[in-house]
Amino acid sequence: MAPTQESTQATATTAQLSGGFGQVILATFASTVGFWAWMLIAPLQNLYTEQMGLNQGQVSLLLAMPVLVGALGRIVIGALTDRLGGRKVFAYVLLAGVPPVLLVALAGSIRSYPLLLVAAFLLGIPGTIFAAGIPFSSAWFAPARRGFANGVFGMGMIGTAVAAFFTPRLLRWIGYWPTHLLVVALLIAMALVVWMVMRDSPVWAPSRQPLVPKVIGALKLPVTWQMAFLYAIVFGGFVAFSTYLPKYLMTIYPNEVDPVGAGTRTAMFAVAAVIARPIGGVLADRLGPKFVALMSLAGIVATAYIVGQQPPEGIVTGVVFLFMAAAMGLGMGGVFAWVGPSTPPDKVGAVTGVVAAAGGLGGYFPPLVMGATYHAETNSYWLGLWLLVIVGAIALVVAGMLRDARANSGPAQK
Repeated sequence: MAPTQESTQATATTAQLSGGFGQVILATFASTVGFWAWMLIAPLQNLYTEQMGLNQGQVSLLLAMPVLVGALGRIVIGALTDRLGGRKVFAYVLLAGVPPVLLVALAGSIRSYPLLLVAAFLLGIPGTIFAAGIPFSSAWFAPARRGFANGVFGMGMIGTAVAAFFTPRLLRWIGYWPTHLLVVALLIAMALVVWMVMRDSPVWAPSRQPLVPKVIGALKLPVTWQMAFLYAIVFGGFVAFSTYLPKYLMTIYPNEVDPVGAGTRTAMFAVAAVIARPIGGVLADRLGPKFVALMSLAGIVATAYIVGQQPPEGIVTGVVFLFMAAAMGLGMGGVFAWVGPSTPPDKVGAVTGVVAAAGGLGGYFPPLVMGATYHAETNSYWLGLWLLVIVGAIALVVAGMLRDARANSGPAQK
């Protein structure tokens, strides 16, 4: 029996996409370095607090600043990836992260809080790297496997764990300036590797649509707003806890947790989310993204409620935070697996940028809220955590009302 035209095209496309997994792995490593730079301030917040005499509100604002640019900048980066391709955008973003890291080092060394705020704002630039990776990774895989591809790339957020675990230790081992110079060297080296080794998918075609109309077109799609709201909970919650967890632990449990211990806990939190993210993508491919999103949101609501009860520091607290991180990781994989089959192929980058920006903004406000609602007399953040429970419950209802969307098997589309 002669092969059909569709089967011939599918075979040809499969051959074209060989090597895609290696390209996604390279993008994952690039994202890891970008995330480390993005989260460089949070592990050292205790140092800045002591040296500059910062209060709760000032620390919260400092931690939120990189998240703001990292969020809003993703809209532009997602659209630029549709136009320029992932290879160029990855390299540009990594190199653009070098000046902010150097400025952070300078601000910390001269103990200038205003300059540190400016540096923190610009440090959001390497945090935009995520918006380049989703359309880049999706183009290397057939629609039915894009949840897996995006889940693997999403593991690059382990850079937050690397930042939390290694940054305070490097400070002790080699000093303040050498720690920042090491991150600068990694950014430059990774940009060179990307430029020389990374290549865009052969089925990818550059979009010629102007940036602003492209973003406006994405904003007109209902799926953009639906996924943005859900992602603001799952990824926003992850970003918020990744930046604020050291402060939270050292405030609530001052006698049990030191800066290194808080960094270790935060690293474990990030690793749990990283491991869960590709699992969420695979489950979304098999069971549907809606099921995964519902499971994730239910887990977030339950664990946030338990954390709000402020259990004693120890195994229970550690396990609850790990389960919360895993729930957020599953949700991240599930939501982005929901975006692909629900979005026109030529708008994937723009929609990805908007959704990723919403996730970042979801991580911008909680640290500010936590700082503003901290109750010094009871040493409690209960109001901020209850807000997470309420918003998570609303998201659970919204997700339950949306139509599921699963990719059909077939070649990757342009």
